[in-house]
Amino acid sequence: MKNRRIIFLAACMCSVVFLSGCSTDSLMDKMMGTETTVSSSASVDISKEDSDAVHVDANLEKPVFSVNPVESLQIPVGNTSGKLTCEAGITGEGTVLFNASVGGDLFSAALLPERVLCALKPVFESEKIKKTVFDAKSKRHILAPFGVALNGEIFDAMLADYLLNALHPAKTLDVLAEESGIGERGAAALIVLKPKLEQMLERSGMTELYRNVELPLEHVLFDMESAGFMLDREVLCSLGETMAARSEELAKEIHELAGESFNILSPKQLSVVLFEKLSLPPRKKTKTGYSTDSEVLEGLKTMHPIVGKVLEYRFLTKLKSTFIDAMLQKIGSDGRIRTTLNQNVTATGRISSQEPNLQNIPVRTELGREIRRAFVASPGCVLVGADYSQIELRVLAHISGDEALIAAFNDGDDIHTRTAAEVFGVPKDEVTREMRSAAKAVNFGIVYGISAYGLSEQLDISPKKASEYIEKYLDRCTGVRNYMKAAVENGREKGYAVTIMGRRRELPEIVSSNYNTRSFGERVAMNMPIQGSAADIIKAAMVKVANSLKEQGLRARLILQIHDELIIDTPEEETERVKALLSDCMSNVVKLRVPLKADVECGHSWFDTK
Repeated sequence: MKNRRIIFLAACMCSVVFLSGCSTDSLMDKMMGTETTVSSSASVDISKEDSDAVHVDANLEKPVFSVNPVESLQIPVGNTSGKLTCEAGITGEGTVLFNASVGGDLFSAALLPERVLCALKPVFESEKIKKTVFDAKSKRHILAPFGVALNGEIFDAMLADYLLNALHPAKTLDVLAEESGIGERGAAALIVLKPKLEQMLERSGMTELYRNVELPLEHVLFDMESAGFMLDREVLCSLGETMAARSEELAKEIHELAGESFNILSPKQLSVVLFEKLSLPPRKKTKTGYSTDSEVLEGLKTMHPIVGKVLEYRFLTKLKSTFIDAMLQKIGSDGRIRTTLNQNVTATGRISSQEPNLQNIPVRTELGREIRRAFVASPGCVLVGADYSQIELRVLAHISGDEALIAAFNDGDDIHTRTAAEVFGVPKDEVTREMRSAAKAVNFGIVYGISAYGLSEQLDISPKKASEYIEKYLDRCTGVRNYMKAAVENGREKGYAVTIMGRRRELPEIVSSNYNTRSFGERVAMNMPIQGSAADIIKAAMVKVANSLKEQGLRARLILQIHDELIIDTPEEETERVKALLSDCMSNVVKLRVPLKADVECGHSWFDTK
């Protein structure tokens, strides 16, 4: 059996494959006779009530792992004769498969999962046994309540598949196996998938991105989700009461203006009031009548005072139900709220948040920003927050090589003021607030592939004037113009866009016969390298920050990421060290043609860090 890989296959519950990096003989030497105490309980009683069921009536004590010469892995339990045995089978490739069972599946209902997981603790926590998993973060959450960690070298098939198929990543292992043409299902499929995925990552040039960013980030996100964010219930309740009172006032005012009571949140009833009773001009027709969506109402706001009040009422009711009420229900017994941070959802590589979505708290309104006051530091701690300054524009400067943009960032200029001076042909000290706002819209609009019409809607100017702004910008920033043209050509030729760290996004839309779809594909070809590179940078920064906190022996914990912002829950005595660490890690995580800048603030609440 020398030079064969030993694979312990724990099939059903966790879909994990355990791989030893050594020969059978060396594995036996390392594991045989090793004892790990996992419980102080005296004994385990295994009894058969029928031929198919095995019951564990007490906690495991001192399970012993051994691999014997007859190819069976045994976990002796207590002083009984009952054993969890793994029958071995050898594949055509010489791989030894161990199917763990006790008169049935190892993870059957007959054998309590916590007993099994405790018994397997030495395997899960071994630094020497390699593990192949699908979705390592979720497995960590399964194991953590039982005091079991997932250590050692890990290959996460889910993350590999996400990098390779960002538009349509597999949601489950079985789906991935099916899409890959693999006959096996469950953990067995991982044995076949791992080398294939590794080869595909290598061919696509994403091995380093996987190893250095995505894989270590998984553990960072697990730690963040486990830590949670302290919430001040009183602040949330007070905000909820304020919103409810204002909503009630608005409802009365709306009903008075309408001359009748109606359900303001009913599109049908609102449509009748606006377009029949008040005779406002309808803008869009749907299958059920005239639309009352936000776009339509924004266009009608100047025509009747009821419209603005309806928009405010909608905003408040949504804010209260989505954030205040929902978050109050999700506060844990420890006073902390925990979101799920998704690593494999967006095509650009951005991390998303759900249940609740903490990245979607509206911050452009005063009341929306007030919600951040409820997110507070742990007792004896402060929150240290850092936000990348104009990271996407800095990435654009780097990728395009535009001399004007590079010079602006290297000189420390206000990029929007400088752009305004160039677009409007005035000295920088004569740039007005309106000019700067217009330039800001152009700067960020270019990043997102904005059209003249889109810019005109944003700035409330004519499409012709908006087109002039864009052309003046591109005449001054020829490197950006050349980049945009080259990005579309490369996207059409290669079929994908790529970030500075090698992340790919396929571009099927760019060859579509439909004009709108094709135009979207062209905008993605220009935008994805910018957005995706910014996502790669913040992910790499999170890994660097988390590692640096551990290396320096600090108790501070990274607890939240929101777009280009990081929040650290920091013991008061560590504040200055963490501020310096955060700034250094974020500013120096990658080397660009322009400096990366992170603005660092601290305070008792999340609101204070902005």
